[in-house]
Amino acid sequence: MLRSPIGGLPGMTHKFSSRRKARRGLVLSAAAVLSSAGLACAGEPVSAVSSRVEATPDRSRLVFTLTGGEVSPQAHVAANPPRVIVDLPEVAFRIDPKEGRSSAGSKLIKSYRYGQFAPGRSRVVVDLLAPARIVKTACAGGLLEIELAPTSDASFSAAVATNAAVAPPEPAAAPASPAASPSDKPVVVIDPGHGGVDMGATGKHGEQEKAIVFEFARALAAKIEQGGRLKAVLTRNEDVFLPLSERVRIAHAANAALFLSIHADTLAEGHVAGATVYTVSAKASDAEAARIAEKENLADQAAGLESKEAVEEVGDILYDLTKRETRAFSAQFSQALIARWKEAGSLNKNPARSAGFVVLKSYDIPSALLELGYLSSEKDLARLMSSEWRDQAAGKTAEAIDAFFTARSREARAPEKTQRPQ
Repeated sequence: MLRSPIGGLPGMTHKFSSRRKARRGLVLSAAAVLSSAGLACAGEPVSAVSSRVEATPDRSRLVFTLTGGEVSPQAHVAANPPRVIVDLPEVAFRIDPKEGRSSAGSKLIKSYRYGQFAPGRSRVVVDLLAPARIVKTACAGGLLEIELAPTSDASFSAAVATNAAVAPPEPAAAPASPAASPSDKPVVVIDPGHGGVDMGATGKHGEQEKAIVFEFARALAAKIEQGGRLKAVLTRNEDVFLPLSERVRIAHAANAALFLSIHADTLAEGHVAGATVYTVSAKASDAEAARIAEKENLADQAAGLESKEAVEEVGDILYDLTKRETRAFSAQFSQALIARWKEAGSLNKNPARSAGFVVLKSYDIPSALLELGYLSSEKDLARLMSSEWRDQAAGKTAEAIDAFFTARSREARAPEKTQRPQ
């Protein structure tokens, strides 16, 4: 049996609380991340206010203009796909995200992105068009320069292998806030997708998925807390990167009774619009669901991490029964959410879908992913940028969450069927 939806109700005692408590130790502290970074910043807070790519036939340079001090960069190359990763002390990137979308004229730099990677730590990820070697990374005179030159496939692979052999394991980013304190109320963990260096999707006017879903998640948390029956916990409370596995660990550490991940994607077809609710499944419900899941599962890679899906293999009957029950409750919540979103007037024509999303694979926490809409749709984009619509849609989502727990509490109170005498 899963966690009680309403604290203290008889017959709904959680049988896996001890396992979840043990998992709490898996959430890394911010101090551990910072001590392993080995990066130094000169005094003042540093901001990046502009960026540009300078290209010659045999060189490509990515240059950031800094104010407020200088930083000490550390850079290495990564493969699959080929990238250059530049780690920095914390830098405030006050740059239009559109600057990094493309680098016309460079034969090496395809695009680049930047942002906070962990508390006190920032990162630049450069996507490459061809194998490259790092000529230099330097910061002087208010300029951070990353200079690259062409190299052979063999030399690039050797550099990747050398870095993997000598570099310490990539630290997981710590949650932006301390683990949630114990609560006698059911806990709903809301997961604003992406964050920090992982920007997610981008609208044609520069709108960022990571910012849109964060504002929605905050509005939803406020609505949930207003009801008084549930406790809301955000996986991130600021614009910081979190690995996919860390988001799930935060939910376990909070002893979550429900996990809801919030996203807003883009499509090549600008006419496709409306919200979609995803649950987890081994086989995707359709090709579009498979594409979305594949894209979201590469979020770690977008931040310069190698995607390593952690799959729990327990292999006992209790585990299998719990996983089956969890997925049934996930489907039940999906139906409640779709029913309420019909009133918001912005559902996709095929709103209930499923695929193998990493963040939804917890075997004992009912989980769903809410795609608010598409930044590629003018109609959706107008809604997503509207505070009035956000408030209404967050309210409907909170109503769906409340309805889900109300139904669970009724099930818990229902008398068991009398067994027939043998």
